[in-house]
Amino acid sequence: MDESTQAEDLAARVAELQSVTGYTFQDSELLQTALTHRSFRFENKDVECDNERLEFLGDAILGFLAAAFLYRTFHEYPEGVLTSLRSRVTSGSALADYAGDIELGECLRMGQGEARSGGRQRRSNLANVFEALVGAAYLDGGMEAAQGIFDKLVAPHITTQDVDAWTANPKGRLQEYSQARWKRSPTYRVIGSEGPPHNTRFTVQVTLEDGSFAIATGGSKQEAQSQAASELLTRIEDENDEE
Repeated sequence: MDESTQAEDLAARVAELQSVTGYTFQDSELLQTALTHRSFRFENKDVECDNERLEFLGDAILGFLAAAFLYRTFHEYPEGVLTSLRSRVTSGSALADYAGDIELGECLRMGQGEARSGGRQRRSNLANVFEALVGAAYLDGGMEAAQGIFDKLVAPHITTQDVDAWTANPKGRLQEYSQARWKRSPTYRVIGSEGPPHNTRFTVQVTLEDGSFAIATGGSKQEAQSQAASELLTRIEDENDEE
């Protein structure tokens, strides 16, 4: 396929992408930047921007939209569980799934080497470009545009999943992982507490044998431990997806 044919194919995919997301960009260059992998910029010296700054913005916006959605939807869950859910639905693994559903990787402009090595299917790339897309939509059309993409592409995944399965016994799951990997249990340590005796909040660190750790805060030691375990499990899953 020659370069002109490739460009036409990419343009068609980008047009279809806007139809799938339900949002049409006013600034086409902004969308193009969101779909530009850093490898493309490195191979094309006339290209000044890639999507990494938009990833940063999109990450923050997705966190906010997920928190608001979970708060409105799951009235029965306390803060710790909502935090765990937010971490789960905005994890790299989840974002890669959302991007895969709409074949977002096929819209990426990337360097030839990255493309040949499977970059369009690489889950870290998919997660990053999804964040960049949301960030670009926010800059182009404000929070309403970002909200529309979230409602169409993310919210259905949340409402159709077994939420209890997401939150069930993260300490137990981390224990199984640690025992299988090193035949040792995770180490939990209270590293801080604040507030009056009747409303103390505890900060706990959980550490695995390889030195990986997570820190979380909760209204009890047990809640903080559970949240820390959940966050560390999410990070482990993301790292495994990137391999």
